[in-house]
Amino acid sequence: MSAGPNTTGALRHVLGHLLTPLLMCVGMGLAYLGAFHAPAPHDLRVDVVGSGPTAQILAQTLQDKGAGDLDVRTVADRDTAVTALREQGSFGAYVPGEKPELLIASASSDTSAMAVEKVFTKVAAGQDAPLKVTDVAPVAPGDPTGQGVFFLLVALSIGAYASVAVIGGAGAVLPMRVRVLLAAGMSLVVSLIGTLFAGPAFHLVDHGLGGVWALSWLYAAGILLVGVGLHTFLRRWTTLGVMVLFVMLNFTSSGGIYRPEFQPGFFGALHAFWNGAGFIEGVRGHVYFGGHALGGHVLVLALWFLAGTALVTAAGITEAKRGRAAGPAQGTHDAVVTEEERAEREKSEDERATRETSEDARAQKERAQTGEVEEEMEEAVAV
Repeated sequence: MSAGPNTTGALRHVLGHLLTPLLMCVGMGLAYLGAFHAPAPHDLRVDVVGSGPTAQILAQTLQDKGAGDLDVRTVADRDTAVTALREQGSFGAYVPGEKPELLIASASSDTSAMAVEKVFTKVAAGQDAPLKVTDVAPVAPGDPTGQGVFFLLVALSIGAYASVAVIGGAGAVLPMRVRVLLAAGMSLVVSLIGTLFAGPAFHLVDHGLGGVWALSWLYAAGILLVGVGLHTFLRRWTTLGVMVLFVMLNFTSSGGIYRPEFQPGFFGALHAFWNGAGFIEGVRGHVYFGGHALGGHVLVLALWFLAGTALVTAAGITEAKRGRAAGPAQGTHDAVVTEEERAEREKSEDERATRETSEDARAQKERAQTGEVEEEMEEAVAV
């Protein structure tokens, strides 16, 4: 028994939509495995405290043995080393002596701190001396691994880009200015939820919660504006587009798990200007490093926000042009309909039945279009 035309059409429709999850599977695999499958340090900056021959020889030995893994330098004294750590200029400082000490800043990156500690524990063991570890920038008690901010980023991102499908799909009939207002409102709600998670719910930060909210709002607003603007041009591919921008490339380059010194160069390069990195490093700088370099991270988020503003502006102009182009065609169509209605008064009942059948077909087409919008939202929310 052969499949009817309805079955064949439905199968073709399903197969077409299955392309999106396949592309997501490939993209997520390439992004996550490419970024995280084999983390190893390269050019990881560490300091050896001291200006004498002993410090110079130790630094050169570590540099040579590291074969590119470490970028070892000497600094004159302990205070200089602490300053470099608190300005995120280095990730560890070794103070040699009878009682060697290792200085770290776990708030910069817990994985980087552990890697540095592993290296210098071996150095101290070679000198038959116990190693004292001092954390000059510890994380909040509620975030012992320092990775809670990354998972906050994940929550904010999902809330923002899932809202894009709803506003762009179900809200496509609304004027662009209304969609922009909805995006602004959702970014506020998402940022408040994120702030609740960061503070009262899980105590990821123990101070500076107002700044965390401001960074959360700017981050979420940028995603929503970019996504709503892109929907005009990408339509059903918007979900895939925002996933590439704000999941595949964003999470992997954010530095929330591994800093760029532990990743391939591509993701390290993205870290310099991608919005997730701007949020992660902005929160770290605000909460743990006295606002050091915060302005640059805020600038990154602001530029993404401005890019979203430009996109929704371009989308609004494009939709207005489409509307004007459709106007004359609609007027001609209305005139034809008027002539047809005049003629239809003289037609038989059979011809009237034919017209009703045509109207049923149009209604079925409208239902199919509505189904496409629902499918688009379901794809986004499911992801």
